[in-house]
Amino acid sequence: MASQGLRPDSPMQKPLKPEAFPSSVEHAPRPFQFGETPERNVSCDVQRLHIKVNDGPDGKVTGFLHVPSPYRPGEHNKTAAILLSGAGGGVVGPSSMYLSMADKLASLPPHQALLALRLDYRYPARNKYCVPDVQAAVDYLQRESQIDNVVLVGWSFGSAPVFTFGGMDARCIGAAMVAPQTAETEGIRKMAPRPVLLCHGTGDRTLSHSCSKRLKEMYESGDRTGKGDVEVKLFDGDDHALTRHAQEAETLITQFIMRCAGVDTNNSVTGKTVHAPLMAGSREEKIELMKKGGDLKGSESVD
Repeated sequence: MASQGLRPDSPMQKPLKPEAFPSSVEHAPRPFQFGETPERNVSCDVQRLHIKVNDGPDGKVTGFLHVPSPYRPGEHNKTAAILLSGAGGGVVGPSSMYLSMADKLASLPPHQALLALRLDYRYPARNKYCVPDVQAAVDYLQRESQIDNVVLVGWSFGSAPVFTFGGMDARCIGAAMVAPQTAETEGIRKMAPRPVLLCHGTGDRTLSHSCSKRLKEMYESGDRTGKGDVEVKLFDGDDHALTRHAQEAETLITQFIMRCAGVDTNNSVTGKTVHAPLMAGSREEKIELMKKGGDLKGSESVD
């Protein structure tokens, strides 16, 4: 993410320190906290993880893993989703969409359900530390859950670790972004032919939607296969967290992850799960959940 007054493609000037904002943020693991909970078509468990990272004495990163219920290692989909937030860290994502997205992916029918990990950062906005966080999480899922591949999802600054890791590790088979920055994203040139989805609001005042267009150009410039798959989806007038089109964006990204993982998105059963209205309703409720999840620490913004 870029602070006000910075170039629209640059990260924060003063990265947050982990001691100031512990990664063990407290929040409800389920999407709804306001009013009545809608009818749910989900069945999964949520586990809090502290994953070891081998690059320093502060080497543990926190995450929340959504696990199919019942869960039988080796009998689930071999692809997992890892969901990353912006320059402030946090674990609920833009407009809190990661909460419902992770629930839905882990609640797909047997043999199709995906593990979904909402991952924090040890040092938000410092890509050289965030990339090892992602690598440690992928290694953990491969070791402990027999996962072969991951689809990475990021918001704002999250494009830096997503494309840095994705550009150097073939275990990343696809990437989706909301309101991405262009700083430290050179790895996107090595993503093709793996699919990339870039979602951006045209009213974003933190990172212009021109950033997504630029990333598309970078992807295409590195595509030596001629089979690349990159899409920019613009949401008219929406903000940095897509608060006005959050449900549409969440559905689009969830279906993208499913396609990468080989799940039939047109199946009536999976379709019912994907379109279940699990998200908080109003813009204010979405923002409140982001605060509770740690996603609006520092100068991260929904505007």
